[in-house]
Amino acid sequence: MYPLLTINLGHLRENVRTMKRLCGEHGIRITGITKCFTGDPEIARIYLEEGLEILGDSRVDNLERLSGLEAEKWLIRPPMLSEIERLVRFADVSLNSEIAVIRAISEEAVRQGRKHKVVLMADLGDIREGYIDYEELKRTAVEAEKLPNVEVGGVGVNLTCFSFIQHDTEKLLKLTSIADDVSEAIGRKVEYVSGGNSAALDLMLRGGIPAGVNNLRLGESLLFGKERARYQYLPGTHKDVFMLQCEIVELKEKPSLPWGTVGVDSYGRRPEFTDRGPKRLKAVCALGKQDFDPETTVPADPKMILLGASSDHLMLDLTDADGEFHVGDPITLQLGYFSTMRAFTSDFVKKVYIDS
Repeated sequence: MYPLLTINLGHLRENVRTMKRLCGEHGIRITGITKCFTGDPEIARIYLEEGLEILGDSRVDNLERLSGLEAEKWLIRPPMLSEIERLVRFADVSLNSEIAVIRAISEEAVRQGRKHKVVLMADLGDIREGYIDYEELKRTAVEAEKLPNVEVGGVGVNLTCFSFIQHDTEKLLKLTSIADDVSEAIGRKVEYVSGGNSAALDLMLRGGIPAGVNNLRLGESLLFGKERARYQYLPGTHKDVFMLQCEIVELKEKPSLPWGTVGVDSYGRRPEFTDRGPKRLKAVCALGKQDFDPETTVPADPKMILLGASSDHLMLDLTDADGEFHVGDPITLQLGYFSTMRAFTSDFVKKVYIDS
């Protein structure tokens, strides 16, 4: 039965409702990102029921899982040439930064008799994907607009995911300027000016996103009610949509410090330990890094201490926690973004949906 991931669809519904209202007040449409939960249609359906019209994912496999849902679907990672056939089949829009890929999309779209929109990505400092030569981006737009079965859907930017460069008004004004240049070059106004992800929300709420930006690609804020610039939970949202239970397989009093020579872990880092005394009630649970991310997880009981995890074992200090504990008891954990992603990726974690 364990580990068991519980998904609270009722709380998710309220998160989506809140985010749609906040973004709508600033003229921004949301692309609801589904990669954290591997494109699970049960969860994505909540996005659509609460008024979102666009779904986005970084994997074509996940977009295929969503093929039964009526929505515009985006691939939010530049496409691989090796996946173009499936991209055109399962995605309506893709984020692009290579003209060779766009040409391949056009050829495949003609073969399939389908249309495909491309959003051209500008690199505004994060040095991940996107054009840094904005004249090249404009030339790409002009060529792409002439290709059969391809349409320039807009321009976009990604920030805070690699170099953690923050969104600011100046950068997004530059994006709107690029969008205006592209619109003039192709002879029509582009549909999307996609200004980034959940890290842009703090700027939006402070009135710092220029009027020309009309789209954000949101995942973490929808799922956890969290904006990523200051890592604050937003009013009217829930952070407990994803809760994971694991089972105690060992419960013993042990010292807080190990004994012997301390080596390095699998990443070459030497672990550090806090001396809390010679006798602590410690639990080992049947859950490991293959199934969750300990760095983005907290126990539901704040008096528990998450000590760490190996690939298949989770270690907790229960000394100050409320209640009695026994081998076989479940422990409840509150998951963050990367921990939820790993739990959905793991075949060993069972999933159950509630609608409270």
